[in-house]
This record gives sequence, structure tokens and C-alpha cells, in this order.
Amino acid sequence: MWWPAAAPPWWWPSARRPRPAAAGGSPTAASPPAASPPAGSRPASTTSQRGELDSDRIERLVFAGLLCLADPVRPTAAAAVRDLRAAGVDAVMLTGDHPRTALGIATELGLRTGGRVITGAEVETRTEAELAELVAETAVFARVSPVHKAAIVGALRRAGHIVAVTGDGANDAPAIRLADVGIALGPRSTPAAKQAADIVVTDEHIETIVDAVIESRAMWRSVRDSVSMLVGGNFGEIAFTVGSALLDRSPALNARQLLAVNLLTDLLPALVVAARPPRGITPAMLLSEGPDSAVGTALRRDVTARAMATGTAAAAGWLTARLLCPPRQAGTVGFAALVGTQLAQTARDSHGDPLVLAAALGSAAALFALVQFPPTSYFFGCRPLGPLGWGIATVASVGTAVAAHGHR
Repeated sequence: MWWPAAAPPWWWPSARRPRPAAAGGSPTAASPPAASPPAGSRPASTTSQRGELDSDRIERLVFAGLLCLADPVRPTAAAAVRDLRAAGVDAVMLTGDHPRTALGIATELGLRTGGRVITGAEVETRTEAELAELVAETAVFARVSPVHKAAIVGALRRAGHIVAVTGDGANDAPAIRLADVGIALGPRSTPAAKQAADIVVTDEHIETIVDAVIESRAMWRSVRDSVSMLVGGNFGEIAFTVGSALLDRSPALNARQLLAVNLLTDLLPALVVAARPPRGITPAMLLSEGPDSAVGTALRRDVTARAMATGTAAAAGWLTARLLCPPRQAGTVGFAALVGTQLAQTARDSHGDPLVLAAALGSAAALFALVQFPPTSYFFGCRPLGPLGWGIATVASVGTAVAAHGHR
């Protein structure tokens, strides 16, 4: 802060008011004035009221101190960046600040810098391919304009990256609009940023983005469980139906029984599994899964395991019943084992979720009533089973589900 040496502002503390230089020409510490103004009164200022600041007035200015403004990084922001990187989301900072300021903030946040900061002037000289390579070297870009931000986002997308951009100013709007996912951060975001964004974070905390990543991966995990239940179960049903038809002159299941299998296994249990949050899964586990686990290798593994368990249990129950039960009950035992093994796998993978367990038990009770109640049993082409038939179906269903879980 500067003012003419003859008249510091009235609000400057008297003990710190500078006085003219000493005889030796060196500035000395200020001493209190002889008299202080009356309480509640404002001393008359002898400062010139001229609006212009000419060279003569500049020479009479005396350095009084520095006024520092700081917008510190929240302690939780660095943890949020670490969580994003653990989730496979690389964080890149695009700012108009000075490179040294940007490097200091990036260091606090734990961004990968490599000791290098890319400036907007350097961005202008690079091609799109070179810009994408620069992001691999450092995650800090300083002195960048809205045009530079949009160019970097466009280069990353064309290089095959999925890009999300967050910001709150009008200068962020072009990059937010160009990104795969645009995020306006905070209720005080400019209208331009909000209109360009796909998502508006209402509490202006980057930690909320981490929570959104965790929530979305939890949703995808539930969807994955439901899809593996439906697709894997259907593959097992197809394998059992085709296999039984090859071993016998007529298939073990008729069209009505196949419809009943889908009603008992795909309707209520699959809906409950898809709608409920996953149990026994921590946020750290969801973050470490990575963005592709929900529909990648894990889904194929779950579908294959469920299909093999379903087909094996149904075939084991049907073949055993052909040896130990009346011939007309063999198909019903296979039908019960086919439904029972899918319900057993659903209950096994529920991690004790009461809604999923209730859905599985409800479907099992419906299966028992369908087989044992004569009108529905004959309508679906079944035969009521005795203890032996139900025992075979139960052992095949539960045993196969437990064995498949142990193999995984």
C-alpha cells in the first residue's frame, strides 16, 4: 500500500505511521504523533484530492506495507483428488493464474506436475496430438484462456479420452460445453456455466464429485448383478433345454414351464437386485474397481458362472430324478432345480439384504405352490412331487450354488 509521505491515511495505526526519512537518508521506524485525534472524530486529511497520479506524487510515496489476499485450498480437496485418481480419474488443472501460483496449488492438491507447468503461449504452438501428449507429462496448465481450455479438451477427446470439465465462470463455459460431461461447480456459477453444463453441483465442493462417482459405480454394480442374473440364468435355461432334448425324445421343459421359470426368477428377484444399493461393498472398493469393471470382465465372469451353475444344477436334478423317481416326475424335478438354483444364487449373492432374501423366499414359495397345487401343476405340465423329488431338487440347487461360490 502506498500514500504520500506527508499524510498517511487516518485509519493507519498510529504506532505504525511512517515519518520522513532520517538525516542519514535511511527510513526509520515511525513514532507516534504528538497528539491523537479525539475519539470518534476523523482527522482532516492533507492528501491531495487530485485524481491523477503524476511522477512527482509517485516520488513522494512511502512504502507502508503489503496487503496479501489468499484463497487457501480446503484440506478435504487434496483427499478428493486422491480419491479421484484412485478411481481411475486423472485430474488436470486449467487456470488463468500465474504459473508459480498454479504449481503451488497443484503441489498442495497432489496433482502430478513433473515440476513443469504448461502455459497458454505454449499451448498455441502445439498440435492436437502434442497437446494430448503434454497432458501425459503434466497436469498443470497456467495462463490459459477459454480458447486454450477448449483446445485442450478437444485434443483429449480426439485422443480417445472421456473428459469431464468442472468450472464456475463464463470463461469455463466453452470447455464445459465441449466435454463429455460438463459440471458447473456451485450455486454461484455463472448462468453461462450452468447452461453449458450437464450437471450442476450445488455445494461447490469437489468432494461431491467423488461422491457422485461412488454412487454411480454402486448403481452400475447393482445393474451388473441384475443383468448377470437375467442373462446368465437364461443361458443356463437354454443349455439345459437343448441338452435334455438331445438326450431324450422330448425336451424336459415345455413352453409354459419356461415361461414360469422366467416369471419366478426374472420378475421380482431381478427387480429388487437392480433397485437396491449393493451390500458388503465399501466406497473404497467401488473406487478401486475402475470405470470399466461394471460392464467388462466382471460382467462376463458373472454371466458365465451363473449360466454354468444353472445348467449344471438343472441337468443334475433331472438326470438323478430319471434314475430315482417316477418317469413323469423327472421333468418336474428338473424344472424345480432350474428355478431353485437361480433363487439360491440370488440369495447367496444378496449379502444378507432382507429385500433380496424376501424376494427369493417368496419366489421359492410360489414355486412350491405351483408344483404342489393340482390345478396349476397340471396347467404348467408338472406333477406334484414327494419328499424324494423335492430333496433331489433342493440338493442340486443349493449344492451347485455353494460349489459355484466356492469356485469363484
